[in-house]
Amino acid sequence: MLNPQRSLSELPKMSAASQVERAVLEEEFNWLLKEEVHSVLKQLQDVLKEASRRFCMPTPGLESQLKQENFILGSSTMDQVKGVLTLQGEALTQADINLKVAKSSQVLHFQFRDDKQWKLQQIQDARNHVIQALQLLGSHDESYQFKTGAEVNKLMDAVMLQLTRARNRLTTPASLTLPELATSGLMKMFTPPMPGDVMVNFYINLSKLCLTVYQLHVLPPNTTKNFKPVGSSVLHNPGAMFELNNNRFEVSHVHKVECVVPWLNDTLVFFTISLQLCQQLKDKISVFSSFWNYRPF
Repeated sequence: MLNPQRSLSELPKMSAASQVERAVLEEEFNWLLKEEVHSVLKQLQDVLKEASRRFCMPTPGLESQLKQENFILGSSTMDQVKGVLTLQGEALTQADINLKVAKSSQVLHFQFRDDKQWKLQQIQDARNHVIQALQLLGSHDESYQFKTGAEVNKLMDAVMLQLTRARNRLTTPASLTLPELATSGLMKMFTPPMPGDVMVNFYINLSKLCLTVYQLHVLPPNTTKNFKPVGSSVLHNPGAMFELNNNRFEVSHVHKVECVVPWLNDTLVFFTISLQLCQQLKDKISVFSSFWNYRPF
């Protein structure tokens, strides 16, 4: 085994066995750079192309040809909120929601206006990161000859960064304050208009499409002693307070319903596979770099 601390000037002093070992390792490493790297790049492209297909990327002018999928919200154990969501690629094109008002038997019904649809930014961002990863991989065709391990690692790091960002967009919903939710464009999507004491939010969490409904009550104007406005969060709890337009509100009830979107689960699996392929290639590079600290990696 070669001592990584030896310098180039010491190479002639090596034993014949060490020189043979070095020659074998050199040959294996050259094969890795020439053949295996491109094999891994091809595997990565195939996997990420499958991921991009799951996002149902629209062709300009042909958005209407995207498949529409209906998802039922609600559960047998909680019937305060029920509804049907229609997802078309990255857009919610319809939402039909029934809300049973707390402390009464009244049921409110809301749906998206016909001229409105809600873009799910998480899906859009994740898709864009996949596109960028594919562009990085496509920048080195089969005729390209990688010269050093460092060059391969740089490419893998760039691809892994895009894949990690794509995965994080689906696994980490945005944190919002209650005033941000109250003034969101989403509140203008519905007919009839949402009453002032109801707020909603849609987001992706892993492979699930989630709907959270907040019911509010107005605090008396003299409520100052115990008023503590909350910061940003993915999900606010009952008792959370906020101020908007000189009025103070408290969250009285929170209802969260969700549904599984199978193709989102597929994309998360593809991200995991791709990240593993990248890391395995980096690990192989590091094995060789441990033998030669005098070769640029």
